[in-house]
Amino acid sequence: MKSTYILVADNVRARIFITETPSSPLQEIEALAHTEGRLHDREMTSDLPGKVKGEGKMGHALEQPTDPKKHEAENFAHNIAHYLEEAHNANKFEQLLIIAEPSFLGLLRNQLPEQIKKLVCFELDKNITTHNAEDIRKHLPTYLPSH
Repeated sequence: MKSTYILVADNVRARIFITETPSSPLQEIEALAHTEGRLHDREMTSDLPGKVKGEGKMGHALEQPTDPKKHEAENFAHNIAHYLEEAHNANKFEQLLIIAEPSFLGLLRNQLPEQIKKLVCFELDKNITTHNAEDIRKHLPTYLPSH
């Protein structure tokens, strides 16, 4: 059987499981946390300039080019993609199943290198990062694909 990684993620937490056979239980092998994703916008941007004086008597707030929460989520997706790329390069897995919070799944897809995208054989857009391994397993096919 090909070694299979199961990634369960949202914008602040990623858990990586492995399974021995297509129908065996999941074993958690890694937990990644991105605490910056939990901060409020004002905590992420506290060092940015506030208002500037415009023409006339009215000032205006400086706008950021990107939403801070989205930027942090993109950073986390990039970190996860890097982790998966290194694990694959070390021959730790040959196929990947992904369960991720819907908006984070899109960010993750954008960050995954082509070689990892080719290994994805199942995706589910659901946020179940806090569920136990047994419950997560119930969201996957009874028999995992063998790519």
